[in-house]
This record gives sequence, C-alpha cells and structure tokens, in this order.
Amino acid sequence: MQAITAPSTTPIPGKYWQWRGHNVYYVRAGDKQAQRLPLLLVHGFGASTDHWRKNITGLCQDFEVFAIDLLGFGRSAKPKLQYSADLWRDQLHDFISEVIGQKAVLAGNSLGGYACLCVAAQHPESAAGLVLLNSAGPFSESQPTSEPEALQSEIEADIQPATLQKLLGDGTKWIFQQPLAQFLLFQYVRQGWVIRQTLEKVYLDKSAITDQLVEEISRPAYDPGAMEVFVSVFSTPQGEKVDVLLKQLACPLLMLWGEADPWMNARERSQKFRQYYPQLREHFLTAGHCPHDEIPDRVNQLLGDWVLSIIK
Repeated sequence: MQAITAPSTTPIPGKYWQWRGHNVYYVRAGDKQAQRLPLLLVHGFGASTDHWRKNITGLCQDFEVFAIDLLGFGRSAKPKLQYSADLWRDQLHDFISEVIGQKAVLAGNSLGGYACLCVAAQHPESAAGLVLLNSAGPFSESQPTSEPEALQSEIEADIQPATLQKLLGDGTKWIFQQPLAQFLLFQYVRQGWVIRQTLEKVYLDKSAITDQLVEEISRPAYDPGAMEVFVSVFSTPQGEKVDVLLKQLACPLLMLWGEADPWMNARERSQKFRQYYPQLREHFLTAGHCPHDEIPDRVNQLLGDWVLSIIK
C-alpha cells in the first residue's frame, strides 16, 4: 500500500439513508475499486463518523471508505427504541446490502466493534473481513466491563463521595435506574468538561483531545431523544456472548489493541479472543481506548496493509 499522507481533521460531508423510517447519517469517500474491498468504519459509544475523520481521509486514497452513525448517535435519528447490538447489527447489515452493495471489511471501535462482530458472525454474506479496535462485548465465562458499563462506573466514582458509595453499596445501581437520577446523570455527562475529563482517562496522548473532538462528542448529546438513547443503552440486556459469536465467525479477523486502555486489559482480553479464534492477526499499540484517533497513521497503515493481504 502506498504511503498515507497526514490525515485531515476536517470531517467529510455526508448524507442520509432512510432505514426503518429513520434518518441514518453516513459518509462515503474514495472511489469504488474492482480489486479492493470497501471499508465500513463504525464508532464507539457516544461517538460518531467524526471520530473516524483522520482514518477516512487517510484510507480513501486506496479504498472506497464508508463510515456510519449508529442509530441513536451522531447525526442519525434518535427515536425512542430499545437500543441493542441486535438493532445495530441489523442496521449495518442492511446498510451494506442497500448502500454499499457488496461484501465489506467492517472496522469497529469498542461498542462499534461488538456490533461489527455481530454482523460478521451472524450475517457472513455481509463481511469479507473484520477489524476490531479495543472491542467491547461480554464473554460467557466472565463479565468483562463493556464500554457503557465502564463509563457508568467512571461517572459514579466521579460524582459520589466514597462514604456515600460505602453506605449505598449495590444500591447505587438502583439509584441510577430512577428517572430523576438518569436525568441528572445525563445532564452531567454531556457537559464538555466532563467529556474532556473522560477522554483524558482513556487517551494516552492528551494532545489528541482537542476542542474539536470534545465538541463533536458533546453536540449530538443535545439532540432531541439523546437522553432516552443514553438510558436505553445502559438498561438494555447484554447481547450474544463474544465467544459464541467467534465460534460462528468465518472471515479473517484483525485486532488492534490500544494497550493503555484503562477500561480493558488488552493482553488479557486478547487471550480470550485468541482462545476462540486462534487464526486472528493482532497488533498491540501505544495508545488508549481509541487508537484510530490517537495514532491514525499507524492504524491506517496496519488496517490498509491487512485488507490488501486478505484479498490476494
């Protein structure tokens, strides 16, 4: 693959696709190429297509690249629904079928990685390859923290005095399920300074946390329906276990791990993925929870080279 130029920080304008009566926002860049698979990039919890801007501009010289806002996030509609991996799996599968028009390589970060895994495992006709970047999702033998749960734990730790935590114990979960508490919690977490504080915990390179990044994450949280999405994601039952999905997976798998991620132990989690899918390829990177945004040049190169290798 040719050397990739420095990624732009200017988001590429997108368009809307109608899915089940709702507006879904997506971005397309690069030309369709007969001998190269298209890429579909899927963001994590609270993020959007904007989070991939450095990757879209870096990869579109060599590939046709799509990025999509999952329903409930970014510029996509935020209807009152039960938000789950199954919903996003169906959205991504239908998008590949109706808009991309051929098998794609799916690349997802965290919650988006879990949704991509669900597509690749349960709709193999949609996926030519799968790239997971610090992917979320539960395994059967244990319950590793998924992204929304990790975020909730961080929030609870930030806003509760230690003595209150000791007094309430497990009761804190019950409190955060009450409508008033949910409302107050959402007002808290969507503030720019709180978003910046959270990013500073999960990014290794603090210089990547720009005002632009904070604004891109904050802005959709003020859309109508955003609070209901937030509550639904936290209260939805867990989806299919990762090990079950890996047993169904038939396409090539690349895993990119930001090793400084405080929400997951990358080396431990890697062993679990390798146990159920030993033929995977992986790289451990000097980055946090969002390596694609922290070290985009490195991620673009690894992702692009791997995609070219699986179609030779």
